[in-house]
Amino acid sequence: MRGTPYPTLDELLRGARATVAARPGDLRLRDIGTSRAGRPLWLLSAGHGPRQLLTVAGAHANEPVGGATSLRFARWLARDPSVLGSGDGGLDCTWHFLLCLDPDGARLSDGWMTAHSSGVPDAAAPPLIGSYYRRFYRPAFAAQPEFPPVAGDPRAPMPESEALLGLIDELRPVVQFSLHGVEAGGTFLQLTRAVPGVPAAYRRIAADLGIPLEHRPFDGMGWLVEGPGVLVLPDGSPAEERDPSGFVSRATWLHAMRHGTVSAVVEAPFWSVAGVGDPRPVAEPRRELADVSEILLGRVKQLESVVGELDPRPPGTPDELAHFTAARELMDIGSGVVDTWSAAELATTVGNSVSLGIAARRIPLRAAAMMSRALGGAPALDTLVDGWARELERTFDARWVSVADQTALQARTMLVLARALM
Repeated sequence: MRGTPYPTLDELLRGARATVAARPGDLRLRDIGTSRAGRPLWLLSAGHGPRQLLTVAGAHANEPVGGATSLRFARWLARDPSVLGSGDGGLDCTWHFLLCLDPDGARLSDGWMTAHSSGVPDAAAPPLIGSYYRRFYRPAFAAQPEFPPVAGDPRAPMPESEALLGLIDELRPVVQFSLHGVEAGGTFLQLTRAVPGVPAAYRRIAADLGIPLEHRPFDGMGWLVEGPGVLVLPDGSPAEERDPSGFVSRATWLHAMRHGTVSAVVEAPFWSVAGVGDPRPVAEPRRELADVSEILLGRVKQLESVVGELDPRPPGTPDELAHFTAARELMDIGSGVVDTWSAAELATTVGNSVSLGIAARRIPLRAAAMMSRALGGAPALDTLVDGWARELERTFDARWVSVADQTALQARTMLVLARALM
């Protein structure tokens, strides 16, 4: 077994086909479109009930946990089809799994999953966070298919975005799940509508698995906090989603609301940091904000200096250009992120301060990693990446969460929400 046992794209497809072959009457596989590079977008469907549920995995190229969860969950449904049936206790539904929304991006990111062969399960030989970053890729905001352009934006929608929006309009699902992961921190849940009982059940699942809750996630800055780890979209919110950097898009989970769909974003950490759940107040929030802002802006400045000394040539291949564009974007957003943090008056609790400290390190670390790949490898950049990754891990005592626990968190949360809505 590899040291990072997430399924690659090829393994996802092989696993899905094998699952369908084992239960051809209950499961089926079809493509719903193609990516910009012509790769199929595979939809695995289970059950035949009249109500539709949709799970979207692989929206972000660096987050392979959603595909692992989807395959695990589909295999469970294949073993026990009564879960989706119309009998007593059944959901009477069809459950669909879009295995990877961004296969082009995933191809550029899955090197870290195949780079190490430990020969033992991840619980016995967990991967190193430095290995994750050395092969890191996450597209620039405008190249992420989960976030189509807003009205008036001159960019054409990506075919992946159009395929997902078309699928949502076709299925009109009762609930849409978007499965995400983050390299270090805690778990959190975003809901586009309050669902009684779900936040408490979700928190019990996280506690049972020993995964910390983000005390106040700063994804969804304008969303309501419904207790630790849970955000709910306020009534009357705009149809656009604003990233902390200022990037505005038409999030696919907001599109589904026109059909009465509840969308849920389920975030699982790869390395957990217990401190993100600390509810104690901090004595000087402004001082905390100033400290994390200094880390972010200072490291970006350091990265700019290293890149300037390298005097890099223009990217020579499409893959190098993709890495360069994404890295350059992250190097340019620091001031906007700091302004957002300051305006939102964050860092009021120890947990939120820890989350901000992680983010302040994560942004330049991602940028340095992708810039190194864009330039075909640069020892000075690799030194930054290795040093910053070690400092992140040691500063926050980041602990690897087994893939079994990551996927259990997402699978159990999906089932709780599905039962609450059905």
